[in-house]
Amino acid sequence: MSPEFLLTAFIVCATPGIGVVYTLATTLGGGLRAGLWATLGCTLATVVHLAVALAGLAAVLHTSAVLFQGIKALGVLYLLWMAWAVLKERGGLSVRPAAPQPPAIIVRRGILMNLLNPKLPLFFVAFLPQFLPAGSPAADLITLGLGFTAMTAATFVLYAVLAAASRDALLASPRVMSWLRRLFAASFAALGLRLALSRA
Repeated sequence: MSPEFLLTAFIVCATPGIGVVYTLATTLGGGLRAGLWATLGCTLATVVHLAVALAGLAAVLHTSAVLFQGIKALGVLYLLWMAWAVLKERGGLSVRPAAPQPPAIIVRRGILMNLLNPKLPLFFVAFLPQFLPAGSPAADLITLGLGFTAMTAATFVLYAVLAAASRDALLASPRVMSWLRRLFAASFAALGLRLALSRA
């Protein structure tokens, strides 16, 4: 993998999106361990999207407006529910200390959020081939895809570690935590709106 690919992949992964917001919110609410489970869920969803793209289903998604719009609608609704849940501190989605959530639930939420984003398999189809010479074997595409997945996991772990390191200081200020809750809720809502306005 070229340095250009690794740098580009890092920029893409580090740009705040659904997975980053979910990882940060989960870490602040449940600590580093919860953040790492969130990272696992988001990473597993990336692997699924990679497999979908490699299987050629992304092309089907791209050409089927009904399928794309259906998945997009589910994703928008789920993100809006996440915004409401964070704002109202429901379903374990609190940025304040709360009863530990089972790892399976944290992982499942991470997987579901990212699976309902129809732009990800299309992103793989558009992004990865740019770093391959014409006529490259499928194995090279798989290698790049797994490299991107590993970069996603490493970046999200970094976010979780940073959030955990600042967690105690943030928790000491109820006012800051209140604003963080609103910020995360607004972020999920904004991501839902951006997905709603996106086109295949």
